[in-house]
Amino acid sequence: MMVEKTLCIIKPNAVVDNNIGNIILRYESEGLRIAAAKFTHLSKEKAEGFYIEHKGKPFFGSLVNFMTSGPVLLLVLEGEEAIKRNRDIMGSTNPAEAQPGTLRKMYARSLEQNAVHGSDSQVSAKREVAYFFDENEVFTRF
Repeated sequence: MMVEKTLCIIKPNAVVDNNIGNIILRYESEGLRIAAAKFTHLSKEKAEGFYIEHKGKPFFGSLVNFMTSGPVLLLVLEGEEAIKRNRDIMGSTNPAEAQPGTLRKMYARSLEQNAVHGSDSQVSAKREVAYFFDENEVFTRF
């Protein structure tokens, strides 16, 4: 199996709803480790840059507004097949379609306010981790 790193963002609704601890506990209980963590409030420019691939889509402005509406917790998760495992733990992007027990089923308010973000590929994970973290901020335990 391959050890990977992936980005997770605990979104403003999950922070405001006091679910940070529950979400981290879930990741750790599933064998993923926290390699980096940063609590921040995204600026409009930072959010727009992160979601640049969605620029021009009808939901872009609303997504940026939501992601800048409150603090987020940025995490780098590490473990064997971390990208796939994180996606499985999060559940479907649309919480109405998410399996019971997934983070989005338990903590999302809506499709937009779906509690967590996770990288969808190795290429995305590398880009997303580097977007928020310097190399010296990410620790490897292997």
